[in-house]
Amino acid sequence: MDGVVGFGATLLTMLRDVVPIAAILFGFQALVLRRKIKSPARVAMGMVFVLLGLTLFLEGLEMALFPIGRLMAQQLTAPAFIYDSAAAAAGPVHWLDFLWIYAFAAAIGFATTVAEPALMAVAIKANQVSGGTITVRGLRFAVALGVAVGVAVGSFRIVTGMPLHWFIISGYVVVLIQTMSAPKLIIPLAYDSGGVTTSTVTVPLVAALGLGLAETIPGRSPILDGFGLIAFASLFPIIAVMAYAQLGDWKAKRLKRSNEQK
Repeated sequence: MDGVVGFGATLLTMLRDVVPIAAILFGFQALVLRRKIKSPARVAMGMVFVLLGLTLFLEGLEMALFPIGRLMAQQLTAPAFIYDSAAAAAGPVHWLDFLWIYAFAAAIGFATTVAEPALMAVAIKANQVSGGTITVRGLRFAVALGVAVGVAVGSFRIVTGMPLHWFIISGYVVVLIQTMSAPKLIIPLAYDSGGVTTSTVTVPLVAALGLGLAETIPGRSPILDGFGLIAFASLFPIIAVMAYAQLGDWKAKRLKRSNEQK
């Protein structure tokens, strides 16, 4: 019975979120563009599928993925797992003691990003708009690799206690330098890639890891350090996507020069 009530509550939440979007789209179609909707029955059925799909997706996350992610974060950040004795746990924190945390952070960042529905949609549209130049798998893996590196670096920052703004400012300096030399087609997509990663799947698991670290390590702030980990998940995909495009552009130019020499 509790499951039915929970499903109904999630469905109502999805209705509250999706109905305004649908109203805007259909309103512009009818009032601004002044065109009839083709196959209204099919569109209505598609909206029903969207609502049911999102509801089932969120319920599945709440029942399975989120509890596992929180449990893993708590276990990996527990002093009993990291240190061999109570005396060692009471001593100064050393970043090398948390290697399993960095590995788990990178793995969870990569896996959740690959499974992110928003990223799938963006990658498919980017592939269509670019005429196949940007592959769906290549873009998804580039963004996922960026999130993996970002979450691992963010975990390292929480462990060491280094100032958050040092990493963020340095990261955006790299982004600005890349923007000057990256292919123009990829720049808007790269900046958008940082936003699509902070969605349904990635944020709860990454935040759980950050909060677990911040609560375990003395002197860390759950608000600044825990939620600050999300900033790394948004920043590093921008760097990764532009690097992916720059690498592809370099390989294309190299191949062209090789063909001209022949």
